[in-house]
Amino acid sequence: MNNPSKSRRNLLTAAAGIAGAAAAQAQTPGKPEKKVHYKGAKPKSTPLFNGAVSFGNLLFIAGKGAHFEGDIKAHTKHVLDEVEKELINAGSSMNKVLKCNVYLNDLKDYVGMNEMFKGRFGEEPPVRTTIAAAGGIPGNSLVEIDVIAYI
Repeated sequence: MNNPSKSRRNLLTAAAGIAGAAAAQAQTPGKPEKKVHYKGAKPKSTPLFNGAVSFGNLLFIAGKGAHFEGDIKAHTKHVLDEVEKELINAGSSMNKVLKCNVYLNDLKDYVGMNEMFKGRFGEEPPVRTTIAAAGGIPGNSLVEIDVIAYI
């Protein structure tokens, strides 16, 4: 003979197990989160902007410039090296860059910038937009580059 009390208890235990599993799944929905990637310790005060921020597996690297005397080739190499450091710090690489924006102080530097740019992103480079920025690049850089990559 079936024990109704025991059957009810088993049913309630099973229902609680299912509800618990559903609650655990609801608490970890897998939604992307914003994460700031610092080079060192987190700043003590709120910065003007962050250098690298990811959302899910997308990584956004802020524009990098070269703030020293030099020609477009020296500036482009320096900027690409800085972009690469940010990518590596966040767990990405130059090969994982999807989109690149290049801002030139003067469009006459386009050929020289391209000489340094070519090959830096592997065999399948990202899509790219290149413009000459009206009014110049902040900090007297001849070039500024920002990228979107994946992690």
